[in-house]
Amino acid sequence: MTGRKTTTAEPFTLEHFRWWARRITLDNGDPWVPEDFQELFLADVFEGRPENWLVVPEGNAKTTLVGGFALYTLEFVDEASVPAAASSREQAEILYLQAEGMVVRSEQLVGFKCLPGYRRIRFDENRSRLQIFAADDRTGDGIVPKGAALLDELHRHRNLNLYRTWRGKLEKRNAQLIAISTAGEPGSEFETTREAIRQGATDIERTETFVRAASDSIVLHEYALPEDGDVDDLELVKRANPLAAITVPMLARKKASPTMTPGHWRRFVCNLPTRSENAAITEVEWYAAKVDDVIPKGVPVWAGLDVAWKWDTTALVPLWIREHGFRLLGPADVLVPPRDGTSLEPGDVEDALTRLHKRNPIHTLVMDTTRAEQLSVWAETQLGCRVVAQTHMPKVLALDYEKFMEALREGWLHHTGDANLTRHALNAVAKVRDEGTRFARASQVHDSGDNDMRVIDALVAAAMVHQAAAAEFGTEREPMMAWA
Repeated sequence: MTGRKTTTAEPFTLEHFRWWARRITLDNGDPWVPEDFQELFLADVFEGRPENWLVVPEGNAKTTLVGGFALYTLEFVDEASVPAAASSREQAEILYLQAEGMVVRSEQLVGFKCLPGYRRIRFDENRSRLQIFAADDRTGDGIVPKGAALLDELHRHRNLNLYRTWRGKLEKRNAQLIAISTAGEPGSEFETTREAIRQGATDIERTETFVRAASDSIVLHEYALPEDGDVDDLELVKRANPLAAITVPMLARKKASPTMTPGHWRRFVCNLPTRSENAAITEVEWYAAKVDDVIPKGVPVWAGLDVAWKWDTTALVPLWIREHGFRLLGPADVLVPPRDGTSLEPGDVEDALTRLHKRNPIHTLVMDTTRAEQLSVWAETQLGCRVVAQTHMPKVLALDYEKFMEALREGWLHHTGDANLTRHALNAVAKVRDEGTRFARASQVHDSGDNDMRVIDALVAAAMVHQAAAAEFGTEREPMMAWA
């Protein structure tokens, strides 16, 4: 083929790719010499596993790596069909421009045709094509990859539906899936899957800032600070950023920038899962309130019930006030509706109340009766508990927030570490309104594909029962609420 050199290495091996990559001119004018961490990842890719994940902090040339690998696939896989997707059109454009730039700058890369209007690159001699998409499983459903399929910044995707769609089609034409990303938010589908890969690995290599977790079908390479690592230790942060061009002085300048935030530094530079910076409750605050105590069996309790029928969850949270300085929230019972347009069965909520009542008699149930009037009547007649009607009016929600956060700060409020309550508490953001600040969802869109990330109903139930109980018992220097 015109303009090509020859090598004794077989195509589609790391040795062959190492030779081929030197034909590419980078944007600094130098030939591309893949770095050790890139070759380490590619060595696993060339072993042929269907799924390959690279999770590394921002600025470590991961998009350059997969852009170059895509071009290599076009040239050496007959009739290659390489779809590539990012979370948005803008992010997808970056991936396309990386690959296009390599073609335009590199005189030794011949036979490639860039079509920027279509975000497509062709290699006609092999009838191969790279096509860029925005992440959407509905539009990506008809794609059948051959050679490779690429997913950029997987943590930003609304969900992993497109990943699963493409994963299901890899065997049809002998393709591999390559996903690159930085860290996501704790509890997100991306981070849950990332942890599942680690847990399911049969071959694990680990250093202070690197983990390789592999099984027969999937491999993960990740570079990150350890969870207890010091994010201010720039030498340690450098070890989590393997690209040679990233230096300690460069990291120091980046950290000192007035535009840098602690959340961005932790998540995108240290590669640690980090929540939104407008999170209502920090991990430090929440986990400091965890105790080993449990609500003693048989002790009467207050209970908060936040009812939803179609999209949000219904949450039931018990509260035991042993004394002014010790208020313990028990495990949340969270009921998930079908989310198919049909409603949760009222009987399921009654069963949850009955379960709690058998262990700890509910003497007072705090709930928004406007959403479940019949349920409140059932609780009064069947359980014999008092029902306190509390609406979700903005002023009431602001009071719930204020008293909950005060008790958390003062060390009065505790919890058992229950996973449901923890997830809902850490999902919440603080929303400021004229009436005051209240707990709110990070996303208000129902059926947005991130339901586990948006639910806060257990926290809402906990906050309203805490405020009502604390006010009645006079622990908050607040007048007693007017009971319905």
